[in-house]
Amino acid sequence: MNNQEKITYIELPAIDIPATKKFFEEVFNWTFSDYGDEYTAFSEERLEGGFYQSDKKSSTENGATLIIFYSDDLEASERKIRKAGGRIIKPIFSFPGGRRFHFTEPSGNELSVWSDK
Repeated sequence: MNNQEKITYIELPAIDIPATKKFFEEVFNWTFSDYGDEYTAFSEERLEGGFYQSDKKSSTENGATLIIFYSDDLEASERKIRKAGGRIIKPIFSFPGGRRFHFTEPSGNELSVWSDK
């Protein structure tokens, strides 16, 4: 695979790294490798990245990039996110091509889930 000039890693702030790790493990089955108390790297099937200790959070209100997950069952994904401690900040809405919602994870980072169904 040629990674030349491709996105290969992302990093996000985390106010509470242990709570953020637990959330992503429960909802998205991510695995983590800790590098001290202030950084943890994650790995999932298509993406790698990390969370670094910070009092900041990623939010579209502040101009941050929005990371969007895909789901075959939007309502089931929403239930999993709520059950794991996520907060829905924009309920399911339609847009050309599908539907989506926005949520925050325990450290307050805003993310989204969309479906074409």
